[in-house]
Amino acid sequence: MSIRYYSTNRHLNNVEGIVPFTGKVSFKEALLKGQASDEGLFMPDSIPMLSLKDIQKLKGKPYRDTALLVAEAFLADEFPPEVLKKIVKDAYNYSVPLEEVKPKAYVMRLDQGPTASFKDFAARMMARLMSHCRPRGERLNILVATSGDTGSAVGEAFKGVAGIDVTILYPETEVSNRQKKQLDTIGGNVRALCVQGKFDDCQNLVKQAFSDPQLIKFNLTSANSINFGRILPQIIYYIYAYAQLAENGEQAIFSVPSGNFGDALGCEYARRMGLPVAKLIMPTNENDEFPVFMTTGKYSKVSPSRACISNAMNVGHPSNLARFFELYGGTVDRVGKVHRYPDQEEMRQYIFSVSITDEQTRQTIKSVYDRYHVVLEQHGAVGWAGLEAYLNTAPDKKLAICLETAHPAKFPEEIQKLLGLIMPLPESMKDLDQRKGSAVSIANDYDEFKNYLRKNLKIKE
Repeated sequence: MSIRYYSTNRHLNNVEGIVPFTGKVSFKEALLKGQASDEGLFMPDSIPMLSLKDIQKLKGKPYRDTALLVAEAFLADEFPPEVLKKIVKDAYNYSVPLEEVKPKAYVMRLDQGPTASFKDFAARMMARLMSHCRPRGERLNILVATSGDTGSAVGEAFKGVAGIDVTILYPETEVSNRQKKQLDTIGGNVRALCVQGKFDDCQNLVKQAFSDPQLIKFNLTSANSINFGRILPQIIYYIYAYAQLAENGEQAIFSVPSGNFGDALGCEYARRMGLPVAKLIMPTNENDEFPVFMTTGKYSKVSPSRACISNAMNVGHPSNLARFFELYGGTVDRVGKVHRYPDQEEMRQYIFSVSITDEQTRQTIKSVYDRYHVVLEQHGAVGWAGLEAYLNTAPDKKLAICLETAHPAKFPEEIQKLLGLIMPLPESMKDLDQRKGSAVSIANDYDEFKNYLRKNLKIKE
């Protein structure tokens, strides 16, 4: 039976400004729409299962084999096998190192793609899926809010793709100099807008545009993790890492530095597909709305979000919290209002969350380098600090895998200050300093953003 996609807001009947979308759509429709018409997020109505035997067969195989297994599980009824094979082969042409830090504890380096960020994994597969699904003769306009890495990964993935334009919004003071340079200089069919505000402001501008009937003619869609097309590829690397490292069907724990929660959601889905995950660790930076909720049982967004050195995680109300709540029987809307609380006892059984301060982040970068000669940047350090915090509460010897989500060379000032190292640029960033381009600066004002879109977006191919 084919998988269909429904809205997380489908039950919100008497909520001002929301007309619940109670239907279901195909994956292709969910991919091209980005989010449901009621501002809810699309969710699959069933989750395909993988057998442990099928997962274990992937040991020693290239990453694209795992990608194909997951893609076929979700998409086989909508895409021919040869199309899926071509998509995963094109998308994943770089390595995924699994670095042993100490016995039974690994860092999965998701920083080897074209923009040296884990976002490359989702953006490259998504670009190819969208290109295949785009109605011929029509133009797609992708809007993406970024707190650092998403924008450049999406921009590079879609650069030069026929019939698709990308508009990236980023907060003017909360991206690193290298991230800003990446965003401003992609060029071609990719434009960058520098917003006088925070990441949550960028995200809200994008969400308002999606629900604005006057912009429907522009075929707006999202490449943020509000789009399920971004979540699906993020399931793959958990299954890949487990297949390469686990022995005899043992359980594993994953620590995922968490901002907008799309990355951690990939692990949640992998567990529900049959991956033996004992615990999903979701450390945040000082934007501690989720750890506080997990401790107190009450949810309150952090507004405005707090600026931390792990800037890609400066999110005061994670979009994908709506999907986590839905999976555990609750509902929260895009502005952070809880309409129904999830089963918190069940959530705590599978999820551990802790807030890591900037000071703890810096200490972790130093201690991991001093003890193990492993270089982590700020986001990976939040992940490792979260893993250590969990192991203090449950000191078992399970296989532990921590995600490193960006290359340390993207944050040269912090790494040099803390470790005295000048990190060589990865191959993908060697030409960055020679690139030219600048962003358009706009106020945190929806009318100004809307006027920009109406003047600059195209409708036809």
